[in-house]
Formats: sequence, structure tokens, C-alpha cells
Amino acid sequence: MHRLPAATLVVAALLSPFMPANAADAPREPYGIALEGYPYPYPVNLLPLVNDGEQLRMAYMDVAPNQPNGRTVVLLHGRNFPASYWAPVIKVLSEAGYRVVVPDQIGFGKSSKPMGELHFDTLARNTIALLDHLQIQKADIVAHSMGGMLAVRIARAYPDRVAHLVLTAPIGLEDYRLYVPPVPTEKILENEDKLTAEGYRKQLQTNYAIKLPPDQITPFIDARFNIKGSAEYPRWLRAFVSSGQMIYREPVAHEIPLITQPTLFIMGADDHNAPGRPNAPEALRPKMGHNAELAQALAAKMPNARAEVIPNTGHLVFLEAPQKYDELVLGFLKQ
Repeated sequence: MHRLPAATLVVAALLSPFMPANAADAPREPYGIALEGYPYPYPVNLLPLVNDGEQLRMAYMDVAPNQPNGRTVVLLHGRNFPASYWAPVIKVLSEAGYRVVVPDQIGFGKSSKPMGELHFDTLARNTIALLDHLQIQKADIVAHSMGGMLAVRIARAYPDRVAHLVLTAPIGLEDYRLYVPPVPTEKILENEDKLTAEGYRKQLQTNYAIKLPPDQITPFIDARFNIKGSAEYPRWLRAFVSSGQMIYREPVAHEIPLITQPTLFIMGADDHNAPGRPNAPEALRPKMGHNAELAQALAAKMPNARAEVIPNTGHLVFLEAPQKYDELVLGFLKQ
């Protein structure tokens, strides 16, 4: 009988919700749109917030270090992933002495799904409000994918609050408006609603070049598609589509060279993710998503930055090459 490697089993256990032995035959109970029913690896707290007059609650994990070094790392998630996927990184950082704060941004994961539009400036203010609530004056930020765009806004708007910046396979290294024409929200809602679980799996494997075993991709699919049975699914879907429009309408590529904090890009060599590429004219699509090269070019323009490219990895670089990733992050944060 084929046995999975021990490391694979550990990661799967951290990422996967508990399922009974006969799960294949059992009907799925829908998750709530705040991922009720989907377990996180550490206790989840809720911070009340008001965005544009709407009362909301921001979910976050606050993980104490084993032997405190007096520093805090904030982990910022990507668009298609709940904050729970940071579980292996949380463990490594907390064992290295860091307090680790891991929010679900408003509109994502276990946080509220707002009626209004999402904006990076609002998410940045929310994140700083969380640090204020936790009485954290300055933190290191480690961000992934869309979280990288948010990290750029935080570093630019609140430079005194950020010590180090780690951008893990960030999107937003180019201005997608240069390639992709505007797409009406209603059209995107229609397309996203038609997406099937199997179609989403193919997206993760192709668009993101994810090199993980299928059982490690399944929790991400569950987190999204078990929500479709919720009575409030249309509100979740509108928030999710709003986040895509935010990525398109609010580029940060032009701000990245202005970042002065020590910055490390960690890129997967095979990650060519480019949001909106299917909507670009066919002739322009090959020009998009050269992310490793873009990161290297941007780092060269910055006063204190470098880019590391990990071969044979895709968009989920911290799960695909954990040993190398952890080594890079811990070494950088110690500088």
C-alpha cells in the first residue's frame, strides 16, 4: 500500500478539516459564509470594525511564541485561501520566538462579508486597527499573493508600523489594466457562479502551477464550494467578486519601488499567475505573469530589497518548498 511521506501527512492534518471515515458517502453540510464548520488550526478571535458605516467583525488568530523574542509577525493571506493555510508557517515562526497574528481580511475567511465594495486602503486601515487593538506598535509583515498587494499599501501608508516585508509570490507586480479591459461586475458574478469544484481544482493546478498532492488542494476547494449551499451564498459571492475588481482597479506596482523597509520577494519559478488574463486580448496574454522576472526588476529599483526564486515551485511556494522558504524567511527577519 502506498504511504504518504510524514511531512505530507503533517501538512494535510494542519490544513484539512476533520472528515469521517465514510466522508465520500456522507452528504456535505454547507459551511456558513464566515466558514462556520471549517476548523482553523488555532483559536479565532473577532474584532468589531466599522467600514463605510457598516458594522463588521474581523477574524484573526493570535499565536503566542514558545520563547518570546519580543517581535511580532503579521501573516496576510491571498484571495483564494483562508488564513488557516498559514498553519505550517505559524508553527515555524512561533517556535522561533515570534508572536504571530493572522487575520482574515474583511470579505474573506471567517470575517464578515460586507455589502459595500472592498478597497485596499480600507483593508490596510483594518489591519492597523487590529495591531492597535493588540497594542503592537511595529510588526514584520509576511504576505502571500493578494496579501502582497495589501502589504504594499500598509508599508506605504503606515511606514512606521512595518519593520520587515516579505512578499511571497505576490500578485500586483504589474498593472493588469495595461492588458485587461474592464469587465462588468455582473459578468464576473455570472462566470464565478458557474465555476464547478473540478473546474476550480484545474484553475489551482494550472493558473497557480501548484505542485501539491491532490489531498492538500482539496481543503481549498472545500472552503470555497461548501459555501455554495449556504443561504447567504450570494452575499459571499459578491464580496469575492469585489475583491477581484479591487485587484484590477487598485494597482500597487507603481508604489513598490518606493518602499523603503527591508523587503524580500520569495517567488516560485513556475508561478505565472496573472489575474484577469483570460479577459485580455489573446496577443497580450503571453506578456502577463512573468512574476519572478518582475520581482527581480522591482527589487533592483528599491533601496533595500532582494528577490529569491525557488525552482520547481508555483504560487503556493511556502507549502511546496517549506524548508527553503522557512530558511529564507527566518534568515531575513534576523537581519
